[in-house]
Amino acid sequence: MFQCHVCGAENARDELVSEVLQIEGKRVLVEDIPASVCARCGEATFSRETTERIRKLVHGKSKPKRSIAMDVFAYV
Repeated sequence: MFQCHVCGAENARDELVSEVLQIEGKRVLVEDIPASVCARCGEATFSRETTERIRKLVHGKSKPKRSIAMDVFAYV
């Protein structure tokens, strides 16, 4: 049973999401991650297996699919 750790809602939908991660001072984008997305607040939750696969992907010997430039804005 799903329960959102942010808002407590119990309804979610399965989606593929993208996440930007900070790895050793470098930002990396991981696309098409299977997630349960809260129907109320939109928070994505990943299974333990998915989290482990992402960890192996970004810390292992895998090569990125492609590289992209990213615009950076400072809120301050």
